Formats: sequence, C-alpha cells, structure tokens
Amino acid sequence: MMQAAEFVRFLLRTGVLRFGEFVLKSGRESPYFFNLGEISDGVELESLGRFYAAAILEAELECDVLFGPAYKGIPIAVATATALARHGRRVGVAYNRKEAKDHGEGGVFVGAPLEGDVLIVDDVITAGTAIREAISLIGTTRARISGVLVALDRQERTQHGADSALAEIERVTGVGARAVATLADVLEVLSADAGPSSEHHLERVRRYQSEFGV
Repeated sequence: MMQAAEFVRFLLRTGVLRFGEFVLKSGRESPYFFNLGEISDGVELESLGRFYAAAILEAELECDVLFGPAYKGIPIAVATATALARHGRRVGVAYNRKEAKDHGEGGVFVGAPLEGDVLIVDDVITAGTAIREAISLIGTTRARISGVLVALDRQERTQHGADSALAEIERVTGVGARAVATLADVLEVLSADAGPSSEHHLERVRRYQSEFGV
C-alpha cells in the first residue's frame, strides 16, 4: 500500500526506525528498533499527524475524541487532530495523567470530555500495558472505544503466546487494533530500495521474523 510505504520511508528518514543490534524489554535481540520519540520538531510532527489522519480516513474509523496515552501518545493525538481538521474533521483531544491530580481541576483526564466514540492513538504496542490501562480508564466513562491505532505493528509473537501484541489486545479487550504500517511493509520497502545496506538489513529482519513472527 502506497501510504504505508511512504510512512516507512518517513520513519527511516527521521531515524524513528533504525537497524543494528538492540535488546528489547522482552529480552529479545532485535535487528531493528522503533522510537517515535525521535520526532522532535514541528515539521516532522505535522507529517506524522498526516499519516495517522490518512490511516483513520482510509479505514473510516469513527472518532469524536482522540485519546493519547501518556506520554508518547499525547503529541500523536494533537498532531493527528490538527491534520484531521484540514480534512474538515473536528475531533477532540484527551490524555491521561500518570498520577491523578488532587488539586485545581483534579482528576486523571485532561482535555476534551470523553464522550461518543474515542479512538486511542499511540506509538507501538510491545507489552500492551499502556493501551490496556487506557482502555480500562476510558471504560470508567460513558465513551465508546472505537479502536486503537498505532504507528507500527511488529507482527511478532508476544512472550505469552502465539498472538501478536495487536491481536492480543483485540482478544483480551475486544477492541479492534490496527497500525499505520506493519513489519511486512518495512520488508517491502527494504526489498524495493536497492543497495548492499538495504539487503543486509532485509536479511537480518527476515531471519528475526522467521524466528519470532506470527
């Protein structure tokens, strides 16, 4: 899909997606690493929002409010809402505090009231802890969770079973989860971009996927 390929190239260009030797939280040694925290200026945030917005529009995802789990989900929600506004879609933005505030306005939530359809946006699901926490928090409101949208689906088994992290979220919570791009899209871009470096990374990622992929 053209949109996904463009997004992968954006991730590579900005250094969000890097290749090398990385030890993940799970203990696995991965030949690639994903860190959306590398997005650090207005131009890149604007581009990021456009990709998320395009994925929302293409999938016809319902959303009255975008919810960004603290902390990386917050700028994603803001950038995506701004991009959707350019398409004539006005959506609210909300996020959670890590700790409930007991003074001032108080509470756990900040931003738009959690009403109607709420779409959770975040960077990538690994253990899925932040997403499950967000789903649980939103479940205490009158809002309906319309789905979860992340940047990248690693398409690898969790440590607990044969499902991917996205599939596990769907199975455990009943909330549909999707990604702007998948590891399959990354492999497709690496295959298309000729060069010894791309071929080297492609082979290492393929080996990793054959061992841990779903």
